[in-house]
Formats: sequence, C-alpha cells, structure tokens
Amino acid sequence: MSKRSDRQEGGRPARALRGRAGRMKNGRGSGRASSGMVRVWGRHAVEAALNNPNRSHRKLWATREAVESLGGELPADFPVEWAQPVDLARLVARDAPHQGLVLECEPLDDLFLADVLDGDPARPLVVLDQVTDPHNVGAIMRSAKAFDACAIVTQDRHAPPESGVLAKSASGALETLPWIRVVNLARALDEIAEAGYWRLGLDGEGEATLADALPAGPVALVLGVEGEGMRHNILQHCDAIARLPISHEMESLNVSNAAAIALYAAAMRQTV
Repeated sequence: MSKRSDRQEGGRPARALRGRAGRMKNGRGSGRASSGMVRVWGRHAVEAALNNPNRSHRKLWATREAVESLGGELPADFPVEWAQPVDLARLVARDAPHQGLVLECEPLDDLFLADVLDGDPARPLVVLDQVTDPHNVGAIMRSAKAFDACAIVTQDRHAPPESGVLAKSASGALETLPWIRVVNLARALDEIAEAGYWRLGLDGEGEATLADALPAGPVALVLGVEGEGMRHNILQHCDAIARLPISHEMESLNVSNAAAIALYAAAMRQTV
C-alpha cells in the first residue's frame, strides 16, 4: 500500500478537502456524491465495495489508520486522498459514522429477477412492498445475507436509492446480495409464482402463524411497511398470509425485525 504524507513538503499541513465538502455550512456534508455516483462510508461497507469485482470505484478519502485496518492492500495507482476525520465528516450525512473511510463509486448494475429464481428451497426470496427507509432496507439486506436468501426484491419507485446510509446499514450485504428493482411488484410476484415459489405474506391479520404457514419448498417472504402493511393488490398476489405470534400488547414489529425473524424461521424449517 502506497504511503503518502498527511503534511505537505516543508511541514505545512495538508490542504482541506476541496469542492462541495469544503463549502458545507458548519463543516457538515450532505452525504451526496458527484452526479451519477454513490458515496459509501464505514469499514464494512467500504471494504465490501472495494472487494466487489462488479463495482467501479472513483475515489477513496481516508485516514491512514483506517486504510491500514482494511483486509488487503490497495493497488498502487488507486485514487486515495488522505484526510482527517473532521474532513471526512463533511463528505457524509450528518453524524454518520464514517470510521475513517469514504468511497465514491458507480452504482451497481441492474439485475433481472429471472436470474435469481433458482428454486432452491433452502434459499428464501425477500420481497418488500413500499419499505422506503434506507436503514430498514439495509438491515433487511444484512439479515437476508446472513440467512442465505437468494435475493431481495423491491419496487423501484417505492424503495430507497442506493446510498451510503443503506450501505452502512447493510454492513457489506449491498455488495453481495442480489437486489432486484422492478417496475411492477404485482407482476414480479406472478413471475415468482411461475418459478415455483410459495408467496407468503406477513401481516398481523393472518390466521396462521409463520411457523405453521411456511412450506417445505421454495418460499418468497413478502413484507410491507410497518403500520400500513402490504397494499391490497400485493396481499391478493400472495398464496397465504401469516402472522408472527407477538404479544397482544404490541401492535407490530419494525419491518427489519420481522424480516429477521421470518428469515430465521425459514432457515430452521425442514425443506424438500
């Protein structure tokens, strides 16, 4: 890994970061990348992006200590600008834990639903209806990857864009879990059914519990946003509706928690 001094020749301090970051009011950034780019931060998110052969990188801003903590060495010609933590804070969303690493890169290429529908009963598919909070989507990605889901499916206009907040919440899963963004979620559910998946929606009004409703074969777990749940049309495109057996004193669970429980239950069932 190439070494660069944090100070210019003659002992003068290195210049502060240039461009948008240096002009932010009160030294805070918006977390927005250059036009058409995605900016990710945090060790797990950045390291996963650097190790993703399908990701094109533009530039890395980092502290020396953070780069040395990465699992491998950067190529000698990799575009790195050494920075202090206060400078990096200008490049990310307010109070975001950048951990000394901020990477600007191109968005991931679009994927197709047909490419991930392998029909493996041991690998559930996660379908999200109108879950727009990037923290929730990122956390669901992390759980989906942990329990070996084959992919996550969202509707393009009712889902967050690829971002640093989502990548940080996903803790590296954004780079390794296929994320399918579709125009029409109901049509996607039809395609999922044609591929042999049992479409199991999670809703507090379901008569059966999740454990009783899970099939032995391929399953698509369909979840809606907390509170409103799934839209009526999406409910109609599910083969069955199940509920989590939570206390009657609690109305609902956060969707990322519900997804983690559902993925665990799917992993523990007997498959064929």
